[in-house]
Amino acid sequence: MTAGTDPDPDLAAAAVEHCFEQGWTDGLPVVPASRALVDRFLATTGLAPETEIGRLPQLDRAVTVELAAINAVMAGCRPEYFPVVLAAWAALTAERATGGGGWQSTSGPAPLIVVNGPVRDALGFNSTGGVFGPGFRPNATVARSIGLIVRNVYGVHPHALEQATQGLPGRWQICIAENEEESPWEPLSVEAGVAPGESAVSTTLLRTCEYVDNRHTGSAEQLLADVADTLSRTGAWIFRHASAGVVFCPEHAQQLAAAGFGRAEVRAWLAQRCGRSVTDLARAGKDGLDGQVRFADGTRGDGFDPLLAGSGRENLLLAVAGARNAGISMVVRLFSDWSGTAVPVAGVTR
Repeated sequence: MTAGTDPDPDLAAAAVEHCFEQGWTDGLPVVPASRALVDRFLATTGLAPETEIGRLPQLDRAVTVELAAINAVMAGCRPEYFPVVLAAWAALTAERATGGGGWQSTSGPAPLIVVNGPVRDALGFNSTGGVFGPGFRPNATVARSIGLIVRNVYGVHPHALEQATQGLPGRWQICIAENEEESPWEPLSVEAGVAPGESAVSTTLLRTCEYVDNRHTGSAEQLLADVADTLSRTGAWIFRHASAGVVFCPEHAQQLAAAGFGRAEVRAWLAQRCGRSVTDLARAGKDGLDGQVRFADGTRGDGFDPLLAGSGRENLLLAVAGARNAGISMVVRLFSDWSGTAVPVAGVTR
């Protein structure tokens, strides 16, 4: 192709088909990674291309900066997104579950990626309406990059090393920016230890997410009771305790803040009330405990089993995102406890 001419769609289609034939895709077309394009991504970081940034010991496979860049290219990222991809990957490697069997689990957990700070506006991350949905390139391609790294570098392919029984819709698609402008609380990254005004990424693995539609009451405690009931369903509760998260819409977050609830107060309220009676758990065959694992016992007396192990942020991640147009928030069920940390985005500050 010479300067000034239109791209050849047939050549582009052939390159995409080649990627499919090599097994490099997640089922959707990818952007072929040329040497020049990968170099543009590498130029956004001060790390050497051969720097190891992740390893899965049981498979003896390692991720390097260059391999991450290749997969970010294929995911459809722009070069300026790459520092966010690296921060998201670094945050995921800090999570206990990703170093074990998380990527290969039968539940097929999905990374939840939360972006904070100036990088949200600078790169066009969506933090408002439809934040869990499609339509925004940074959100979609940063999340997809993680999936392609896991697939192509670690070799975790469906029907092979990936052991998901049914899998999770949107497994490699959940990247949201926090709606800091309409949140009544400090940004999630600040709570996790990053300086105010600094761009950062927080991540964890989640099992699934489900919405809480509550626009029927002005009572903060009735709202929290609805959230607690959703969090406490028995279907996703297989161990002694479970970790979870709530991504509140701005309307709900502001309603809670007006009633005197900060993040700590929300966690304390939910930690005390999330759970099920032993009778309820017995009906689901989950009233017994073999160490940390639930089973059908039938001999326990009535009582109350709390869902959360405590009121710390590692047990209950709280963020704010979405539009202020309805009282609809999202409960996320974590695969394991959250590390409670955030990773700054290198080269992007105030």
